[in-house]
Order: sequence, then structure tokens, then C-alpha cells
Amino acid sequence: MDGLNSNLNLNGDAAPSVIPGLGEWSPAGVPSTRAKKRMRWIVPLLLVVVATVVTLFGWWVWTVLQGG
Repeated sequence: MDGLNSNLNLNGDAAPSVIPGLGEWSPAGVPSTRAKKRMRWIVPLLLVVVATVVTLFGWWVWTVLQGG
């Protein structure tokens, strides 16, 4: 049955010479699985650190404005 599965070929009928970054077996420049796993840890950790810094800076500004 056609239509039950999606077509994963996003390039369609385009010639390989006009598709940018297409390697021999797959697209070139795609991050590896190891890099993706690393980013799954780094991004949330970075967000928590940034939120903590912003909160502490806001607390410091609040105390300075309160005259403390």
C-alpha cells in the first residue's frame, strides 16, 4: 500500500550534482550520534547555568535597589 510510509528522500528527483553537501553514502556535515548525545547533555546544563546566573544577577540588583 502506497501512502502508509512516508518518503524519506527529501531530495526528490534532483540530480546529485545540484544537491549541496551530498556525500557518497549520506549528506555531508551531519552531526554524528556521539555529538548529538553530547549536545543532549550540554544544552540543558547550559540552560540551567544561564538561568541561575540571570536569577542571581536579578537578586543582586534587587538587593542593591533596596539599599542593602
